[in-house]
Amino acid sequence: MRVRTVLGWRNAGEATGHVVVIDVLRAFTTAAYAFAAGIEEIELVATPEEALARPGFRMGEVGGRLIPGFDHNNSPSGLIGRRLAGRAVQRTSAGTQGVVLATRAESLWLGSLVVAGATARALAGASEVTLVATGAREGRGDEDVAAADYMTALLHGEAPPRAPFIKRVAGSRDAEFHAGNDPDLPAADIPCCTAIDAFDFAMRVERRDGRLIARPWQGPV
Repeated sequence: MRVRTVLGWRNAGEATGHVVVIDVLRAFTTAAYAFAAGIEEIELVATPEEALARPGFRMGEVGGRLIPGFDHNNSPSGLIGRRLAGRAVQRTSAGTQGVVLATRAESLWLGSLVVAGATARALAGASEVTLVATGAREGRGDEDVAAADYMTALLHGEAPPRAPFIKRVAGSRDAEFHAGNDPDLPAADIPCCTAIDAFDFAMRVERRDGRLIARPWQGPV
């Protein structure tokens, strides 16, 4: 199996083979928690305007902030204990942008540490996997690179210790923004984002009538 990592969501168009678009802090951790709360499918979009034009539970951010007219921001911890149903629409500044740009993918997946093991199992028979660390830019986004490194090891049949990867995420530059009492950036998000393999499903994205729809996935590709 050939596994490579592409840095930055703007470079997602370079990704080929089976593509995992990674956003640990926080888009695709939030997506996993939304599925766990009962959401059945998530449509990924690039702009707030697109999201507002779609039906469903709207979640995401611009500049880390709740978008006016949205039902939820980008906080995974804010979904704990909630009971949701139906569909959601997600727009974020890095994760969903990478998904939209990953047009060369043979298959497309949402990646974060909470679904790393399930995603690796789904792709175990793939010949080529590209991991897109969406947040990687100018000294930031090591949490996404950490998840890519962890998944690379899993895809190669290794069982690396988890503690170093958790430490990298918790100590990343972007994690520092969750140190206070900001309701859009709660400190409780960090343990959610570092809960490796909290869920036993992967998140596969399919194109449906020109739209990008993610659903929970169990089993091989």
